[in-house]
Amino acid sequence: MTTPLSVNTPGAPPKVSGKDAGKIARAAFVGTALEWYDYYLFGTAAALVFNRLFFTDLDPTAALLASFATFGVGFAARPIGAMLFGYIGDKFGRRPALLTTIVMIGVATGLIGLLPDFGSIGLAAPILLAVLRLVQGLAVGGEWGGAVTMAVEHAPAEKRGRYAAMVQIGSPVATLMASTAFTLVLLFPSDFFDAWGWRIPFLLSFPMLLIALWIRLKVEESPIFKDLLAQEETSKVPAFDVFRHAGGRLVVAVLAALLGVGGFYMITTFVVSYGVNTLGVDRNVMVNATLIAAFAQIVVTILMGRLAEKVGPGKVTMWGGILTAVLAFPLFAMIDTKSPLMITLAITIGIMLIAVAYAVNGALLTELFPAKLRYSGVALGYNIAGATSGFMPMIATAMLGVSGNQSWGAAMILAIIALLTAVGGFLGERMRVQDKRIVADA
Repeated sequence: MTTPLSVNTPGAPPKVSGKDAGKIARAAFVGTALEWYDYYLFGTAAALVFNRLFFTDLDPTAALLASFATFGVGFAARPIGAMLFGYIGDKFGRRPALLTTIVMIGVATGLIGLLPDFGSIGLAAPILLAVLRLVQGLAVGGEWGGAVTMAVEHAPAEKRGRYAAMVQIGSPVATLMASTAFTLVLLFPSDFFDAWGWRIPFLLSFPMLLIALWIRLKVEESPIFKDLLAQEETSKVPAFDVFRHAGGRLVVAVLAALLGVGGFYMITTFVVSYGVNTLGVDRNVMVNATLIAAFAQIVVTILMGRLAEKVGPGKVTMWGGILTAVLAFPLFAMIDTKSPLMITLAITIGIMLIAVAYAVNGALLTELFPAKLRYSGVALGYNIAGATSGFMPMIATAMLGVSGNQSWGAAMILAIIALLTAVGGFLGERMRVQDKRIVADA
């Protein structure tokens, strides 16, 4: 068992309050919702658009694999973004890192909406698409870790679960926004959709960025980080210190985060593609199912955040992983019926199960690392999990060729991810560390 890390330092402790925590968490939520909106748009477009418009020289299966590979590039870039913005966040402040990430991803996403397709500029189209996806990945690599760190470091210790969960609500809200946007543009005739319709959700990122940036500019720096500066306890190279001094905790963080990232994209990006391209289900049915599931995810996220305060985020993570593993095969069996009702139920139940663990990721991961390494540790753990599991839709698609278009391979991948997360939750609950120097105002 790794020895708990201490955060004790001399001097007056920083003060936090529930009132400030709520304001900061709401600001973190708004920014995170935009970040994930941008990121999820790419996942939906990878399943429905990019394979046809940006990889048209390839046969359908190869084009879909190439589209998902480009989707996965964003995940591969996330650990690099975690190191970069973790350095900024742990060395210079959480706030400047978060302002930079939101601008990067907002601009990159808007530019995707302006990108000419393969028919217009040839090979340059998929190359530019991959570059913009890379920028998205770098930004998201620093975004989530900073957002939950800010929310948690402004909150009283006994209320961290709910405020960390508020940041997580940004994910289903972003899904709702992205799914609604694509549902509406899918109403256009096919020719207009292929020409301009699919671009509209991406272009909306520009005005949304201005709103989110305005809100984030009003966010104050973390009181715990201010205390680290005052005590001259910041790390010179935070990412290296995470690997050297908190390597075991990093492994646990990766395990605990696998299901929330990889499982989500299995149930959304892969299942949408599987339903449309393999089962022949109408694409509106698949997209609408993810929209309904997002509403359920919001409810589960709120409830699990409160439950984590009572029983611990590690235990919630563990049981979420176990339940998902048990039901992985039945869920895909429901999808294989091709029934719109059964597909909607399967996707909704799947997202609800994954949300059990995902809801408390912020609360668990932030308490795995001491304050001076927190931004880097949380960002690295979450985004190494993302880099590992972000290629799962591509792997699951490749497995369809091995299994004769049967879904058992995808179900097996989901079950394995879920069990690994259950292990991460079990270990993580026993390795949590509290910030000892905070004083909570009434």
